[in-house]
Amino acid sequence: MDFSDIIGQREMAERLKALADEGRLPHAMMLCGPDGAGKMALAIALATYMLNQGTFKVHGIQHPDLHFTFPTIKLKKWNSEYKPISDDFIEQWTTLLTGTGTGTEVNPYFSLADWMEAMKAEKQQAVITVGEADELIKLLYMKSNQGGWKISIIWLPERMNLECANKMLKLIEEPPTQTLFILVCREPELLLETIRSRVQRFDVKPIKHDDMVNALKERRALGDDDAERVARLAGGNWLAALEELNAGNENKLFFDYFVTLMRKAYMRDVKDLKRWAESVAALGREEQKRLLAYFLRMTREAFMYNFHNKELTYMTEEEENFCQKFARFINENNVLGFQELFQIALRDIGQNANARMVFFDMTLKTAVLIHNS
Repeated sequence: MDFSDIIGQREMAERLKALADEGRLPHAMMLCGPDGAGKMALAIALATYMLNQGTFKVHGIQHPDLHFTFPTIKLKKWNSEYKPISDDFIEQWTTLLTGTGTGTEVNPYFSLADWMEAMKAEKQQAVITVGEADELIKLLYMKSNQGGWKISIIWLPERMNLECANKMLKLIEEPPTQTLFILVCREPELLLETIRSRVQRFDVKPIKHDDMVNALKERRALGDDDAERVARLAGGNWLAALEELNAGNENKLFFDYFVTLMRKAYMRDVKDLKRWAESVAALGREEQKRLLAYFLRMTREAFMYNFHNKELTYMTEEEENFCQKFARFINENNVLGFQELFQIALRDIGQNANARMVFFDMTLKTAVLIHNS
């Protein structure tokens, strides 16, 4: 994969390429930014650029000195002592990155939800275990296959458990010769401060609007008007743009949950609110977190709708039609309360709290807030 394959991000691509050409790349770097901005695309393009300086060229994502680390789950067939490693899921990973499993054509735009589905994770949460740290230490201290760089791309390092993070910290502090660590991070605040202080951070911004429009026209054959509309809704997130193009996208499900909750909360129908909470509790943890993130967005959009300025809102036609009557119930009296309520629920779900209790409590508080308008 080349830098030219990346959607937008020309400034960051040129910056990384210049550092590589001048021999000034830090041995450990972290690409941070929102979903769909192209962090993994930049990481793979940089790795390809560095490794292609040798005799063995990168073919897609296949190169003996390119190593991927990513969150994994524990399969039922393994005993309780086994610590999963990335190589246990390398077939699924390669298929996700290429769509074929061959490791040739690369599509580095995917989400944690896509990866969880590829692993058939169900309700598990994915982590990077200490077993992966031990495996990576062995791999990187071996001699380079081609006598040049060894590159370790770590996707979502914030998913390392504490034991793994401490071993990775030591590896980054005392790296093998000619080893480059590229951390691709979604939530850097969740990473150990000691690791953050030992890597050079590069902030990847959302894709520029014009770059998004051009990509939609070139890669998805959209007309000018449709490309403009989708790009505006996507807000610099290529994954969100693809979601918008998918008629059966997950956000439609989340929208239905949001509408139902607000209507039942307004009616103070405790029995139906309890049924709603049980329904949401049956979803997987990662899906629950995405639903709560959607609720945070929708309360913000509903509040901004009250200002009657289309430049301030980013909604689908269905969401906007709903807000025509609903928006007045989200105002300065309760918008901060709603934001705090959904943030707390998101935190609790992330910490494996009892989902039924979290969501039922959330519904009751929603009923109080919606009448505080």
